[in-house]
Amino acid sequence: IMKYQVSASDYRRCVMAGACKPADGNGSGNVPVTGVSHIDAEAYADWLSAETGSAWRLPTDVEWAYAAGERFRGDIEGGETDPNNPAQRWLVRYRTEASLGRLPDPQPRIRGGFGQNSKGVADLAGNVWEWTSTCYVHTTEAADGAGIASSIDNCGVHVVEGFHRTYMSNFIRDGKSGGCAVGTPPDNLGFRLVRDRLNPMQATIRWLGLS
Repeated sequence: IMKYQVSASDYRRCVMAGACKPADGNGSGNVPVTGVSHIDAEAYADWLSAETGSAWRLPTDVEWAYAAGERFRGDIEGGETDPNNPAQRWLVRYRTEASLGRLPDPQPRIRGGFGQNSKGVADLAGNVWEWTSTCYVHTTEAADGAGIASSIDNCGVHVVEGFHRTYMSNFIRDGKSGGCAVGTPPDNLGFRLVRDRLNPMQATIRWLGLS
């Protein structure tokens, strides 16, 4: 996994190549690119893979959590609520997150500004939340509590990891504009990538341009 989030200058190279749309964020140079959607992040991964000959992609939420180590925080849960009144559950979650003391912090810092975790990965759970490749899944528990009655995948919405886990529609570039399923919205949306190891045959096929 990348030690740092993709920078504004790195992303601009993709824009200049005509493979990415300009970001909405106003940062430049060695600050994380912000104001990018899941669609933008996928486009950058495709471009970087073609440029380098390596297989770059967004991490799954499980991979991101593993890399985050002690900085990982999952979904904000508020405890027992009324199952017939989902609004109550949402309000409890907002109050729970508010009690954690996260304040708005909209200005992206130079990469490394939030320090490294115990695994040497920088800026995890800072003020730039990160897209993952994991689709939103809605599950319904069986009436008798034994197992799952139904499960629906929605790949128009993906998991975003940061101060805690949340969910965003793929086209959202500014978390504050809407699309956050739970909790207060992310200050910024950015991303980092993982590089898959290729076996020799895969590497040869990619080098020949056959994939």
